[in-house]
Amino acid sequence: MADYGQELEFGIFPTPEAARLDDLLGLVQLAEVSGLDLVSVQDHPYQDTYLDTWTLLSVLGARTSTIKLAPNVANLPLRPPVVLAKAAATLDLVTGGRVELGLGAGAFWDAIEAAGGVRRTPGEAVDALDEAIRLIRAFWAGGSVRFEGEHYRAAGLHAGPVPAHDIPIWVGAYKPRMIRLTGRLADGWVPSMGYADPPALPDLSAALDEAAVAAGRAPEEIRRIYNVFGRFGTGSGFLQGTPDDWAEQLAGLTLETGMSTYVLGTDSPDDVRRFATEVAPTVRQLVETERARAATGSAPGAPASDTPGSDSPGSDSRAAAESRGDSRNRAGVTPTPDDGTRLVAEQPWDESARPTHDGPDGASYPAAQQGLAQHLVDIHDGLRAELQQVRGVLDQVRTGHLTVGAARSVVNTMTMRQNNWTLGAYCESYCRIVTGHHTLEDRSVFPHLRRSEPGLGPVLDRLEAEHDVIHDVLEQFDRALVQLVASDGTGASGERALDDVQHAIDLLTDTLLSHLAYEERELIGPLARHGFN
Repeated sequence: MADYGQELEFGIFPTPEAARLDDLLGLVQLAEVSGLDLVSVQDHPYQDTYLDTWTLLSVLGARTSTIKLAPNVANLPLRPPVVLAKAAATLDLVTGGRVELGLGAGAFWDAIEAAGGVRRTPGEAVDALDEAIRLIRAFWAGGSVRFEGEHYRAAGLHAGPVPAHDIPIWVGAYKPRMIRLTGRLADGWVPSMGYADPPALPDLSAALDEAAVAAGRAPEEIRRIYNVFGRFGTGSGFLQGTPDDWAEQLAGLTLETGMSTYVLGTDSPDDVRRFATEVAPTVRQLVETERARAATGSAPGAPASDTPGSDSPGSDSRAAAESRGDSRNRAGVTPTPDDGTRLVAEQPWDESARPTHDGPDGASYPAAQQGLAQHLVDIHDGLRAELQQVRGVLDQVRTGHLTVGAARSVVNTMTMRQNNWTLGAYCESYCRIVTGHHTLEDRSVFPHLRRSEPGLGPVLDRLEAEHDVIHDVLEQFDRALVQLVASDGTGASGERALDDVQHAIDLLTDTLLSHLAYEERELIGPLARHGFN
C-alpha cells in the first residue's frame, strides 16, 4: 500500500448525549478554535439518550464558522433519501458549504424495526444504499427527478435546493459487497477502530483500490477517513502513548495505508486540545517531510544540484531577494520581511544584537530541498494568520464592550460573556500552538542543524533564547485574559482588563512577527541544505 497524497484532516466524534448538551456545544467550539477541520455525529434515532443528529448538526453549524459537519454515519433505513438530501443541501447552504454526508446501510435492525423502519437482509441493505446514493446525487443536481428502484423511487420530483458545493458522500464499509459499492460510488471510505483495527486496513484498502479501478476510478479519488479512539499516557499500544507517539503512528498509517482523515472519538476537552495542537501539527509535518523525501528519492541534505542558479526552480525569487541585498536567500525561497513596525515602545530584547550566519556562497538547491525551506515559511504564515484572527476577536470584544450602555439587557450580557469565552479559548489554543512549534524546534530541528552546520550555533542560541522570551509574553497574555474574563468586561475593572489584554497582544505581535522574520532569514538556507531532521 502507499500514500495517496491527500491533504490531511483532523476532527472529533463526540457522543451526542442530551444530558450533556452544554458540554457538547463547548467541546465543538473548542475543536474549531483549536484548528480542527471536522466534527461528526453518530446517528441512532432509536437511542433515547441521544439528540437528533440533523437538528444537532444544524445548531453546531449556527454556532461555528469554519469547521466541517457530518453525520458519521446517517441511518439510511430511518431517513428517506430525498429528505436526507434536502436536509444536507439546506445545511450546506446555511453553513456556506461545510457539510459532508456519511451514509450507512443499517445496523441494529431490532431497534430500527421498533422505530418503524423496514428490516432488510444484508443484500437488501447494500442494494438500498446503492439506490440512495444515486437518488441523493440526482436530487442535488436539481430539476425534475425520476427514479425507479426496488427500495426508493421519485416520480417527477422537483428537486432542490442545490447545495453550496459538491457534498462528498462517505460510506462506512467492511464487507466485500460494501467495499465494492464504496469503490464504485463513494467519495470517502470511513472505517472505525473496533471494527477495523490498523492491521486490517491494508487488506481492506487494497480491496477498495481494486473496486475503484474496476469502476474506472483512480483509488486516490476516495478519501480514507478513520474513526479512532485512544488514551494519552505512557502505553505502548496504538494511540495509547504520548502525543508524539500518536503522531508517529498516524503518520505511519497515512504513508503506508493512505488514511488521510482522522476523527477522534472523545468527550474530553483536554484530549481535543492535545489532538488539535500537539498531535495534528506533528502528523502534518512528519508526512510533509516524508513526501518531500519521496519526491527526490533521497534524504534531506543531499548534495546541491550542479544546475546553474539562473536555470534552477525559484531563481527568479532568489534574484529578486538578492537585488534587495538579502545575500542569505540562496534557497529559492523568500523570507518574510520585517517592516520595522512596533506597537509597544518597550521591547524585551535588543534586535541589533542578533547574530547572523551566511553559510556557503553560490549554492542552489533542487525543488524538493527548496520545499523543505518553504515549509518553514508556510508554518510561520499559519502562525501569522492565526495571530491576526486573535487580534480580530479582541477587536470585536472591545467594540462590543464600548457600545454597551449601563442599561444593557441580559441578552447583551450573555453575548459579551460568550465573546469573552471565545476569545479566551481561541487565545489559549493559539498560545499552545506557538509553544508547541517552538518546543519542536528546540528539541528536534535545532539540534539537527547544530550537528549539520556548527557555524550556525550562535544563531540557534539566540533563537532558543527568544523562544523563552516569547513564552513569557504568552504567559503575560494568558494572565491578562484571565483578568478580562473575571471582570466580565464590565465597569472600570473591565476597561483596565481590556487595556491590559490589548497591550499584551500588541507585545506578542511585536515579538512574534520580529522573531519569525529573523528565523526565516537565518534558517531558510540551512533547512534547504539539511532538512528538518
